[in-house]
Amino acid sequence: MNLTREILKEHGSKQAHKIARYASSSPLTFKLLIDTYLTGPYRVTQRASWPISIVGEAHPKLIRPHLKKLLDFMVRDDVHDAVKRNTMRVLQFVEIPKRNHAQVIDICFELLQSKREAVAIKCFAMTVLSRVIDDKPELQRELKIILEDQLPYSTAAFKSRATKLIKRLPGV
Repeated sequence: MNLTREILKEHGSKQAHKIARYASSSPLTFKLLIDTYLTGPYRVTQRASWPISIVGEAHPKLIRPHLKKLLDFMVRDDVHDAVKRNTMRVLQFVEIPKRNHAQVIDICFELLQSKREAVAIKCFAMTVLSRVIDDKPELQRELKIILEDQLPYSTAAFKSRATKLIKRLPGV
């Protein structure tokens, strides 16, 4: 399958799932999708992020060898919101190695505190962050403060997820 051609052919759920099925057939085909995603161009990267998130949810172990590249890529200034959204979405399902925790924590706190980020990106970031700081009470307190500060000005989706998360945080 020519991934670039398939990605550009159409943009929708059916096509994203078709590409994800192909890419998840082996670590090699998944690497091809990751390489296509990372090399672009912009529209290819944007659209490839959806099949990557589909594969990551169904087969989280396929993501792990590419985690550092995905994290480094998503913080670039020129990436589409879809890249951030789908990267954060997939991180909810992946066991993040300790060696990547500091980078993930920094990214998630930055996304949560940004006034420019879309609500979906922030919601996924708060979930990922809550998993990574499970054993770090000082960061749990910081997360709680940030979420509580944003609650009065947030959308229903943000409020719902933040309220549930605050209740699950240990007595911080």
